Amino acid sequence: MGAHARPNRFHRTGVRIASAALVGAALPLGATGLAQAATPDSTPHATATETGEQAAPAIKAEHAFLLDARDGSQERELWAGAKADESVPMASTTKIMTAIVVLKHPEWLERQITVKQEYRDYVQEVGASTADLQTGDTLTARQLLHAMLIPSGADAARALADTFGNGDTEEARISDFIAQMNAEAQQLGLKGTDFDSVDGISQGNNHSTARDLAKLGQRAMLQPVFAEVVKNTQYKTEAPAANGHTRYYTWNNTNELLGTYDGALGVKTGSGPEDGYCVVFAAERDNRTLVGVILGDDTGRFDDATKVLDWGFAH
Repeated sequence: MGAHARPNRFHRTGVRIASAALVGAALPLGATGLAQAATPDSTPHATATETGEQAAPAIKAEHAFLLDARDGSQERELWAGAKADESVPMASTTKIMTAIVVLKHPEWLERQITVKQEYRDYVQEVGASTADLQTGDTLTARQLLHAMLIPSGADAARALADTFGNGDTEEARISDFIAQMNAEAQQLGLKGTDFDSVDGISQGNNHSTARDLAKLGQRAMLQPVFAEVVKNTQYKTEAPAANGHTRYYTWNNTNELLGTYDGALGVKTGSGPEDGYCVVFAAERDNRTLVGVILGDDTGRFDDATKVLDWGFAH
């Protein structure tokens, strides 16, 4: 797909628009990470392969996957949809990898980044979801991770890639950042995954599999900063504005599982005309953490995610 937006029925990389206001307050957050599962008991958990198709979650989405998260090097498949290994567009779930590349350098987190008008122009041009970052405001990389992962701000993703990519121009820096994303995917063994954007606005080669994204989501949730960000239903913060005053931002999470599903931890949503509705999700109950993915679903992605999680915790 080219860089220009096509008419569509929803935002290409998210479902809500964030707001910037001149009143508000910052909310402190506590550090947390993906809880590592307790030592498994001696009773093996059933999988669809072991028990037959009738044991699978009752959902229509075929690009789906669920794993039982162990630690950074182990995971156990619980269930795979019929097309769990087929590469398809992944929309704003792309931003999980954008965050992972930034978090490989914790020294970057407090870096001050000034919002450029080009970031706002880009969002307008391609019809992407936005954190409504205001030109001239100065935010830290940590704040921009919130802006990217909670309201799914493509403007925040652009700012991070432009700052931490290498090159003499904005496009060159973003291209270099995308190369870092692909190198990380290769290192993680995500063979069905390719990136050509930092936000999910594809140029024709931005795709992954449900299995790959579940693994990526698991690795991301092992990062305490990432897990701290994506658990928030809402986040408020402030930043110095270009006019010398203080800007107050309020960002609402696009993930409807938070606050509605017991034990929900995150992770990231996405949507687009070619991508359908997507969600990478995680939840913890009884010392078990499950990570799952649904790609190319309809508007019932959160209901399907709920069914998959319920099935997983029952097995």
